[in-house]
Amino acid sequence: MATVKVLDPISRIEGHLKIEVSIDTVRGLQQVVDARATGTLFRGFETILQGRSPLDAPDITQRICGVCPVSHGMAAVVTLDRAAGIAVPENGRILRNLVLAANFIQSHILHFYHLAALDYVDGPNQAPWQPSWKTDKRVSGAAANALVGNYVAALAMRRKAHEMGALFGGRLPHPPTYRAGGITATPRPERIDAYRAYLNELIPFIQNVYLNDVNTVASVYSDYFRIGKGHGNLLAYGVFDLDSTGEEKLLNRGRWVNGRRDVLRVDVGSITEQVRYSWYDDRTANLNPASGVTTPQYPKRGAYSWLKSPRYQSIPYEVGPLARMWVNGDYSNGISVLDRHAARALECLKVAEAAMGWLDEIVPDAPVIAPYEVPDSASAYGLTEAARGALGHWLNIRNGRIENYQVITPTCWNASPRDGNGRRGPLEQALVGTPIKNQAEPIEVLRVIHSFDPCLSCAVHVMRPKKEAQVFTVAMGSGPAACRP
Repeated sequence: MATVKVLDPISRIEGHLKIEVSIDTVRGLQQVVDARATGTLFRGFETILQGRSPLDAPDITQRICGVCPVSHGMAAVVTLDRAAGIAVPENGRILRNLVLAANFIQSHILHFYHLAALDYVDGPNQAPWQPSWKTDKRVSGAAANALVGNYVAALAMRRKAHEMGALFGGRLPHPPTYRAGGITATPRPERIDAYRAYLNELIPFIQNVYLNDVNTVASVYSDYFRIGKGHGNLLAYGVFDLDSTGEEKLLNRGRWVNGRRDVLRVDVGSITEQVRYSWYDDRTANLNPASGVTTPQYPKRGAYSWLKSPRYQSIPYEVGPLARMWVNGDYSNGISVLDRHAARALECLKVAEAAMGWLDEIVPDAPVIAPYEVPDSASAYGLTEAARGALGHWLNIRNGRIENYQVITPTCWNASPRDGNGRRGPLEQALVGTPIKNQAEPIEVLRVIHSFDPCLSCAVHVMRPKKEAQVFTVAMGSGPAACRP
């Protein structure tokens, strides 16, 4: 009889995720036979935006997440640009890329060292390495000491990437310079030189330390190249425009279906959100986000998550660095726990090196932003990538105000619950078949989860206070930060 193990909350992710796994012995191997991923938080950003000026969207949607706010800012301004038919000046395109690149770099470094590495190595008998599960820690001796030391060094490197992005973002997180029509930062020579100086520190760290440490983990955990595949379908919207048309990108748009050899195109009209197992009104099921509706319904029979279930032609797709690198032709070793880590590290280097080249493309004194006028009526969408995967914003404008706004974040794709056809989300499916050595310390489950780098941050809990509890309301300028990642 299967044993049900509930991990709540999952540690070392952004936000609050509950995972329920059923563990049983199949053909002599103790393994996960079923899984459910629960987003325990509710988002209200779509409702917050209704009736506001479209120009508020970049500032408000950046508050969806403190780890990848730049991507939300990018998605919002791209949506606004498309709504008005605005062509962004070349300098504006480049500076937007540079801020987003800095955010990617800091996030990738953060993920490997500070969120995932502790699944593979024991550190000193002190926080943040203790308390920890002791099961199956294979990195030891000098290799372990080096990885622990690099954990500390990575803190400084991540800070440098933040400071680098702030040169043209104004600040990180939540850069205020992303505006419809371009960016408000100016590419002064001293800022360009400072950004270059940061890259001259970060690129050697990525090449000689980050990639090395991923290889160290891979050398002793080679079995994790066969664990955590999931459905095997990959989707990428593409990111980092290389020209003013938005068609040429550093990392291309496309999708790869398990079992096929070629990369397929992405039709935005084929994306829908299902809610059969989500705490949303069933009447909002199977809508394309262009006409999507966010209507909470809690409780709801059979539902178990605040995440909706995005699907492409009714099929679950994994998103993230592995999907981007695979679609772009930069990585094709496999789909697994360690493939996700390897692709992320290689992408980190690719983005950093591209950013160095973009600095040389800046034209001094050329414009960075185009005049922008909010259209009276328009519909548009903006597709980009967050560090964790495909991110899309959908906007309807009526009488110069936001009539409807929908967001599908990467973790909605990856950690979605079952859909109307009973198919598990990508993370749920990736957990099935994972071997478990010790049910009391199922660290194997954490390794699979962390490889996706889930992010459910910036949200409010849905909770029932105890009778004696006092309830306080805190007013915030941007409204309640609620999230359905």
